[in-house]
Amino acid sequence: MKNDNMKNQYRINEQIRVREVRIVGDSGSTVVPIREALDMARDEGVDLVEISPNANPPVCRLIDYSKFLYQQKKRQKEMKAKQVKVEVKEIRFGPQTDEHDYQFKLKHAKEFLEEGNKVRAYVFFRGRSILFKEQGEVLLLRFANDLEEYGKVESMPSLEGKKMFLYLAPKKAGVAKKSQQARDREASVAEAKEAAARQEAEQTPSNGGLLANAKISADALKKLTESED
Repeated sequence: MKNDNMKNQYRINEQIRVREVRIVGDSGSTVVPIREALDMARDEGVDLVEISPNANPPVCRLIDYSKFLYQQKKRQKEMKAKQVKVEVKEIRFGPQTDEHDYQFKLKHAKEFLEEGNKVRAYVFFRGRSILFKEQGEVLLLRFANDLEEYGKVESMPSLEGKKMFLYLAPKKAGVAKKSQQARDREASVAEAKEAAARQEAEQTPSNGGLLANAKISADALKKLTESED
């Protein structure tokens, strides 16, 4: 159906009923009578394709019509790929959201940001729960911190009526920054490995030889890697 619609967009050959046309190509353009343009297309074994009917005179190309449609379809596809459609995804919390629900929504927010969408998280205060607005603010700040690797804060939590909003935008690919928690975990693992290596070295007999020391260190590192996984 899409191909049929594209075919109907252009007139070709005898469908072009005007007195003269402007033919454009790599060598420039020239205005010729329609009959002469049709003869030129026939001599070259191609089609006369009208690409700009509203021009005066209409603009045409001498090209195989199937090839022309393929080029147009390819160009449209490339243009569509360049147009990044950013959607705003909503995440809703209550002021006393439990941990399981929080982690569930955090996972969805990560997916939204990785797909290039923005996230609008908000806490909805129903009735007297507006008294816990500070609690809602703390929740949203924690949410932003947990998503530090995936998104950047566009605006800090702000109360609008009965809702407190937080806006996050996706980080560009390749510039995501590790959160403080991730850096702390890596530092702890590195310290544990170093401490284990020192302990193994102290416990290893001095006459054990270099090969024995190397084997013990390798086994220790393997255990640490397995425990980390």
